[in-house]
Amino acid sequence: MSNTQVDYPVDLKEMDAIIRDVKEKIQRLKEISGGMQCVDRNCDRILASVKMLELNICDVIEFL
Repeated sequence: MSNTQVDYPVDLKEMDAIIRDVKEKIQRLKEISGGMQCVDRNCDRILASVKMLELNICDVIEFL
């Protein structure tokens, strides 16, 4: 497996802000869904993906 090098600038702080915003909006969507299972289940799936982004991006910000 080879190392992948990023050849363009990456703004981790902006990525962090967007990830947090997405999480907040999805949580709000779930709050206002009125318990609609189709919305709640999809929100849960999205939040699981957002959690992976948090682990990969947001948690790294703390060390910068």
